[in-house]
Amino acid sequence: MTELPDPVAEAGQVVVRVRAVCVQPADIAARVGMIPGGPVPPPFLCGWDVAGEVASVGPEVTDLQVGDRVVGMIPWYLTRGTPGGYAELVAADAQWLVPLPDGLDLAAAATLPLNGLTAHQALAMLSLERGEPVLVTGASGGVGGFATQLATRRGHQVLAQATTGDEAWVGGLGAAEVLPRAADLAKHTVRAVVDAIPLGDAAAAAVADGGAVVTTRPTPPLDTARGIRQHLQLIHLDRDLLADLVSQLAAGDLRTRVATTMPLTEAAEAHRLAEAGGLRGKIVLTTG
Repeated sequence: MTELPDPVAEAGQVVVRVRAVCVQPADIAARVGMIPGGPVPPPFLCGWDVAGEVASVGPEVTDLQVGDRVVGMIPWYLTRGTPGGYAELVAADAQWLVPLPDGLDLAAAATLPLNGLTAHQALAMLSLERGEPVLVTGASGGVGGFATQLATRRGHQVLAQATTGDEAWVGGLGAAEVLPRAADLAKHTVRAVVDAIPLGDAAAAAVADGGAVVTTRPTPPLDTARGIRQHLQLIHLDRDLLADLVSQLAAGDLRTRVATTMPLTEAAEAHRLAEAGGLRGKIVLTTG
């Protein structure tokens, strides 16, 4: 740990007093250098998803004020850790943030931006017809859990793959059928798959010829003879969509899970716990 100078809000920015930051697999990938564009030389800050209060407002910002509760996403693919969310104060573009409704828990809100936007954008890439079935792998996790809920709310029949012991949670998200982690997905043919783990070939085996699969990390190319559209979902900022997802979470129309909260000073231990697996929900770092 180290002390950094307090950030200053430049034009179009606010400084956020971070109260909660979600630990994501993307944070671990950044730390070990397994990210698009190659490793980032330290020092840098991990952290995509932050929730807290506006501490100061820079020029040209008109829709946020000091004291406003906010949640948002530090687009790490742009900042590459300068800034990142693992800090008490972060200078962030106002366009990265949305207001946080009263009553919505900061830790719960911090689990939404990266996972919720990824899930929504992954489903959009599939170009599903209304009511069409879709298979979601990793439905116990953040992206898979939100994808299951969003697809269900759009009227799709969702086959959701759950971690052992998590079947009840995944079923409660609206899945029409919950499949065990060890299931042979090739027995469940669908036209579209959100491969949120991703499993790669094992998930693609469930896709009918001419269908589509979206993954959250690069996977090996599929047999071109099958005519399957293979997409890699790389998140992009969408403030209006984020605001809508936050509203749904506040209204109880979307659900999320926090496995545990830990002080920001214990970020290293939080990474160890996340890498060990077996958690039911996200680790959220807090600053008090």
